[in-house]
Amino acid sequence: MSPFISTAAVGGASPFTGIHPDIIQSHILNRLDGPTLASTSCASAELLSLCSGDHLWKDICNSTWPSTADHRVCGAISTFPSGHRSFYSDAFPASRHHQLAEAPARCASDTLELISAVDIYYDGALVYSKVLVTEARSPWFLSAPFRLELLDKKETVALPLKLDGLVGESSCIARAEERLRVSWILIDPMKRRAVNVASREAMDAGRHWLSDDIQLRYASVVADGGGETVSCEVEVTCGGEEGGRLRVKEVSMQVEGMEGKLLTGAESLRILGAAMDGGRRRSDAMMEREIYQRFLRVKIVCRERKLRRERGLDMVCAATGISIFFSFIIFVLSR
Repeated sequence: MSPFISTAAVGGASPFTGIHPDIIQSHILNRLDGPTLASTSCASAELLSLCSGDHLWKDICNSTWPSTADHRVCGAISTFPSGHRSFYSDAFPASRHHQLAEAPARCASDTLELISAVDIYYDGALVYSKVLVTEARSPWFLSAPFRLELLDKKETVALPLKLDGLVGESSCIARAEERLRVSWILIDPMKRRAVNVASREAMDAGRHWLSDDIQLRYASVVADGGGETVSCEVEVTCGGEEGGRLRVKEVSMQVEGMEGKLLTGAESLRILGAAMDGGRRRSDAMMEREIYQRFLRVKIVCRERKLRRERGLDMVCAATGISIFFSFIIFVLSR
């Protein structure tokens, strides 16, 4: 007998409701991606129940971010209110925390460790995946500039892009900017929340002034809780020799303030915690870029203001020194 029962056979119900729930889950729902599965769950109470199976969301999370299959990430996700479904709603890259109003206060000491689930893609294919566990309660971590390094020393990741096939350096930068994607999900096991801090596309690309390597920035602008904004940035550095493949040489994540200074661990934990707790909304690549460009413009203004302030202090110090010197000379001559 066919699983698709006619409307008449089920007393006027829709054909879909006549399908056995096991068939719906094993032959229909497991073929959907995350956004489609979430939309399907809103159709009816029966579908909400069927779409809530953790195995469905686990498969989606593992296929979207292979790093989530790691046992440390699985252990953290198992404590989330709705398991992998809660994690997906926190970390899905089409959602972003752009709430520029004052962020809720959060004590940095509440976070004992951070788990980073990182995946790097080229042309949609996974090229590298890694999980980092960072202890976040030591005095050194809380007071030092916050910066997480993904790759070990001398470790590189080869990309399927040969440098000798490109004409001009701009072509190489454009190709890397267009095809390289990064996902960096930060997980707080104590709070049972997560956030993807990398933008869907590179917000900035160019050459490093010293090494001439290609640098890509995947940045999200979030509130700092004090009326200003900061940038959570994943910086990817690529390089290679002519005739060889382009290689990822460094991948790091940091939180940068308006004046270009890296925030401390304590400050970063407070901001990242607020981003995890804050609302989400569907993002748009153009909107993300516009917000980041606005942040850069304000950053330039803040830097110029800081330079003017420092120059003013230098002039005051110089004038004070000159005044003291001449006062001393006059005092000596008057004796």
